[in-house]
Amino acid sequence: MLFVCGAACGVDRVEELQKSFDKDTHAGSKIKTLEKLSNAQFDVTRKAGAAGDFNTVGFTFEKYRDNVRACFDLLKKQEPDADKHSGDYRRLELQTRRGIRELEDALLTAPPEVHPPLEIVHKDIVDMDDELIRLLFPKRTTEPVKVPPAPEAKP
Repeated sequence: MLFVCGAACGVDRVEELQKSFDKDTHAGSKIKTLEKLSNAQFDVTRKAGAAGDFNTVGFTFEKYRDNVRACFDLLKKQEPDADKHSGDYRRLELQTRRGIRELEDALLTAPPEVHPPLEIVHKDIVDMDDELIRLLFPKRTTEPVKVPPAPEAKP
């Protein structure tokens, strides 16, 4: 009974934080809210996974992915230059890394029949993380021109 109460309280907390997240219109504050929301979502996924409720696990990770995408799109729109506003980009990248770790942990315990949807979510989050890395660390120099080796002189 205590477990059911704990799960219900966790879901209420997620709903409350999700409403706050949806209301945020500034990328920086949305990312800060995402950090709190994701902590609550990860708690729910861990408890649901322990109870064998992998539908809740999948749904929660899909919502997490959608939230990360919303933050990322808003961040690119409001602060397109990652060099000048790297703090928010770094914070979001760290958050996506944590989400990847949590999702990989869930994949380890999930039965094989629920792997495909979780793997799609995993791929989407990894793709966003890769793009964040590229924006944070762009190539500063051009690729070096390869000089062909000099032909050897014949004696």
